[in-house]
Amino acid sequence: MKVLADKTLPVPGFAAERPLAKFRRRLFGISPEEVTFKRRGFHDRGLEPTRRLEHVGRTFLRGYHTALSDEGPDALASQLEVVEEDFRGFAYEGAAMGLALLDQLSPWRRERVRAFLGGAGSRHPYMIHVGVGWAIARLPWLRRNVARATRDLDPLLRWLALDGYGFHEGYFHWRRYEARPESFERFGGYAVHAFAQGLGRSLWFVEGADVTRIPSAVASLPRHLHPDIWSGVGLACAYAGGAEAREVERLRAAAEGFKAELAQGAAFAAKTRQRAGNLTGHTEAACQVLCGLSASSAAAVTDETLAQLREDGAVPAYEVWRQRIQSHFI
Repeated sequence: MKVLADKTLPVPGFAAERPLAKFRRRLFGISPEEVTFKRRGFHDRGLEPTRRLEHVGRTFLRGYHTALSDEGPDALASQLEVVEEDFRGFAYEGAAMGLALLDQLSPWRRERVRAFLGGAGSRHPYMIHVGVGWAIARLPWLRRNVARATRDLDPLLRWLALDGYGFHEGYFHWRRYEARPESFERFGGYAVHAFAQGLGRSLWFVEGADVTRIPSAVASLPRHLHPDIWSGVGLACAYAGGAEAREVERLRAAAEGFKAELAQGAAFAAKTRQRAGNLTGHTEAACQVLCGLSASSAAAVTDETLAQLREDGAVPAYEVWRQRIQSHFI
């Protein structure tokens, strides 16, 4: 899918937009049609789950298009904060994609993402790092050197940009990866594992939060990446929602051998929402099932396992962190 759009898209809250902002959105805008289940060919299992997950996509695009106006971090945050609390993190994720795109395409002022992380977006660091991954997916020179693309990000959380890249690829190009292990060969070292977590998150959308279909989708991907993929599934289940508690119980039962990874993903989701101050009922329900803990307690596990975490060595600190969380749930 191309970045270019067919027409200028409206941005809520900016009635009198500057000509340059309109030009950016005309050039880089993404049509809302692109995040519909019909356009993407996702499994539609019913009105409510589909409506919710499509709204996630529209909210992401709202944040993205708002960021392209480039009005500064405080003005951007003021627009994102009016988004309903449950979906607000997705708006920040989309905004991060827009800011990262502007940073890469501007000959000057290339500190937008860093400034946003250090100020107005400081409560959403996880979603902002993920959003940067969408920009990596859209710009060929970043895809060719992901280490360089993420070097200015938080040393621990920078792997979430690879997660965002993986989600983008699964969301828009799922068939490229299904039963095609060679599609993962371009990644070296740990990057493929972070990428696979994001691809796992995308399955929640591709399969319409249908827990009866997700295990087969996971099985179609390389076996050595299944722990990362199940982690992504757990994260999306707890963060995005769209399944009832009894369905989450069936998902856990189906993840035989990977329940700790599923729980780790849910704990990540809980911490992401707790940090942003937007914990939800579906996150609470998912953590109760997948982690055996409340969402707040699951988030606390991610904090406790950060203690004495060393800098990257042979194994990245991010992976050591994930493994500590998983060990807690074994």
